[in-house]
Amino acid sequence: MNTLSFPWAAAPFLAAIAFAHAALFAAEPSAEWSQFRGPRGQGHSFSRDLPVTWSPQQNIVWKVPLPGPGGSSPVVIGDRVYVTCYSGYAVPGSPDGDPAALQRHLLCLRRTDGTILWERAVPAVQPEQAKVRDHGYASSTPLADPERVYVFFGKSGVFAHGHDGRLVWRADVGSGTHGWGSASSPVLHQDLVIINAAVESGSLVALNRRTGREAWRLGGIKESWNTPILVPVGGGKQELAVAVHGAVLGVNPDTGERLWSCATGIGWYMVPSLVNDRDTVFCIGGRTGGALAVRAGGRGDVTATHRRWTLAKGSNVSSPVFHEGHLYWLHENLGIAYCVDAATGKLVYEERLANAGQFYGSPVLADGRLYAFTRNGVGFVWAAQPRFAPLARNELGDRSSFDSSPAVAGNRLLVRSDKFLYCLARRASDLTKSAIP
Repeated sequence: MNTLSFPWAAAPFLAAIAFAHAALFAAEPSAEWSQFRGPRGQGHSFSRDLPVTWSPQQNIVWKVPLPGPGGSSPVVIGDRVYVTCYSGYAVPGSPDGDPAALQRHLLCLRRTDGTILWERAVPAVQPEQAKVRDHGYASSTPLADPERVYVFFGKSGVFAHGHDGRLVWRADVGSGTHGWGSASSPVLHQDLVIINAAVESGSLVALNRRTGREAWRLGGIKESWNTPILVPVGGGKQELAVAVHGAVLGVNPDTGERLWSCATGIGWYMVPSLVNDRDTVFCIGGRTGGALAVRAGGRGDVTATHRRWTLAKGSNVSSPVFHEGHLYWLHENLGIAYCVDAATGKLVYEERLANAGQFYGSPVLADGRLYAFTRNGVGFVWAAQPRFAPLARNELGDRSSFDSSPAVAGNRLLVRSDKFLYCLARRASDLTKSAIP
């Protein structure tokens, strides 16, 4: 409705709404972590004051119990934190129960103190995957913009909610299921929410962010669990890059046209998300482990012309970080930290972290340091430099699974387990300030 048609008496009311909306999203830019792996999906934070050490008694600002487990990461926009969970079926530590009872949850919390502002439960569209191996049913990280928050719940669909919790739209992107579940997260490009629905329909699907209507669909997306990234290619243009079985693909994000492909030489499915330095895309992944660099902007098969290097080292789950000419990543099972020269693909170091377990979450970069959590909740901090320098090994004593990647909100580190969402910060009280009633 055109606001000019409102009576003058409504003006103060409208002004109040506008002021409240502006206040909600007036947080400092460094507080925005509105998608998987933060700004541009690279795992980079602008924070310079994150904690290096923490424990159950140190540097925990708040700790909130969650209604169920999940592997999704929290996201932050303004004063809001969003995270997803699941309940009702195949919850770790409980009898499997009835698949018909499965539901997913979207939680909205206040960033400052962890207060749950609202929660929405979504029953699963049946029949669902009988049991997802090890990971559960909430592995896709939300996406937020100043108007809405978007969540991808596999065959149950994509949902857009207003920041007041009101459902705006739901879209169907396919009905397929898989024993490993669904894991990729939504990406925003202008007015499009882009979904990697490889499991559900073997497609990339772009939805209008205001209406949920399908704008384009690209098929042929196979064995792909990673979240696409947007890569600048000059002239103000961008390409969407995604890893699939055997290749990295470049796609026009406006139309869904497939532009180029580069053979990876990496076998099997692709889980780690890509990162980039300007127009160069870096890819790791595959059961056998491998890495490569490819320059975007080509057309057709660019393997011979645009692939810059390959390396027989990689990770099957955790995504890499690019920083100052180097790539950093973690092996998911061996607890090994890698550093590679991004220009040449030369291995700089390969070092084992002390008493590390399995890594599913991806590292986060902040103030020259890398942060990552093992599945058993051990938080490692090491220097983002081409000389291995471990800084801290921290434990939270949660005794549940930590499968997500950390998020950053200003000077706070957010990390979730199957049981809790934690907010960590320096100079917090020595005693835990819990948000548990």
